[in-house]
Amino acid sequence: MSIERSARVQRALRLSFGTALCLAASFGLALPIPFLSPMLALMMLAAMNRPLPFKASLGLALIVMLTTGTGLLLIPLLRHYAFTGVMMVGLCLFLAFSYGLRGGNSLVATFLVVGLTLISSSGTAEFSLALEVIVALVKGLFLAVTSLTISHWLFPEPASAPAAKPPPSLSNIETGWLALRATLVVLPAFLLAMIDPASYLPIVMKAVGLGQQTCATSARSAGQELLGSTLLGGLMAILFWCALSLFVNLWMFFLWMLLFGLLVARRLYGLSPTLQKPGFWINSLATLIILLGQSVQDSAAGKDVYTAFAIRMGLFILVTLYACAMVYLLDTRRERRQAPKPVSEESASL
Repeated sequence: MSIERSARVQRALRLSFGTALCLAASFGLALPIPFLSPMLALMMLAAMNRPLPFKASLGLALIVMLTTGTGLLLIPLLRHYAFTGVMMVGLCLFLAFSYGLRGGNSLVATFLVVGLTLISSSGTAEFSLALEVIVALVKGLFLAVTSLTISHWLFPEPASAPAAKPPPSLSNIETGWLALRATLVVLPAFLLAMIDPASYLPIVMKAVGLGQQTCATSARSAGQELLGSTLLGGLMAILFWCALSLFVNLWMFFLWMLLFGLLVARRLYGLSPTLQKPGFWINSLATLIILLGQSVQDSAAGKDVYTAFAIRMGLFILVTLYACAMVYLLDTRRERRQAPKPVSEESASL
């Protein structure tokens, strides 16, 4: 086995095991918003091929403090000056996406977007709910970092593995367009969460994932990538729920998540050939985690799981269709602006 393939195998095992471990631990410990921790673990495992150093851990703690502080500061503005507050949130989202697209740390950009949207929208309805989201974010981050450390210890990166290639540099105009596109994808879900945070927080997380995915999606492939990954995530959630219903316990929860994570990770890291981009598979697995986590919570609360799943899946599809439309409209407008203007006959004769 070549060194490169061995590294891909280790990464696939690490991502699937770390995500499954974090998911089972989050529900086993009854953390608030339990799907948040495995979502953070998935993002970290997909973005990092090395264990998190101590200094980087302190940096993440500072980022969480900055994010939570910014989200809390925006709450009074959103309550008393709603339009100005929404514009400020949009500006902060634009700056966060721009930072990631200009070569900044993708994890930092992700935490900024998640914290800004979740905390400020929750605090608009009730301040205690914003504090609950902050507690969930801190506990979820701690559990995600722990899962990342254990996964790297069990499945270490080969010493001679080639370093990941840096993303291609973008011009300032390209960065601005992509950041604007991602911001416009996230904002409607943020507005919905301001109306009913408890019901629409999963929609915000889905929109954040779509916003990141649109940064690497063109208008031609937007429908296939965005909608296809959402539908695949929903299908996997249905299959997961049916399999879990055979033996309902925490161990089987972990093992089924490990199996589904391996199936996705093999395609994510190219062990099974596929035509889809990595963002497609990450978004599929993220959709599975959100839908499954909410269904488990609905079941524990005695709600109708199937009706709630159908409504939530319908909202996910609507958000995804809106993201596809936004990608198409902005890209079409940009192509028209960049297209050379036809030369008139009079000017040509001169």
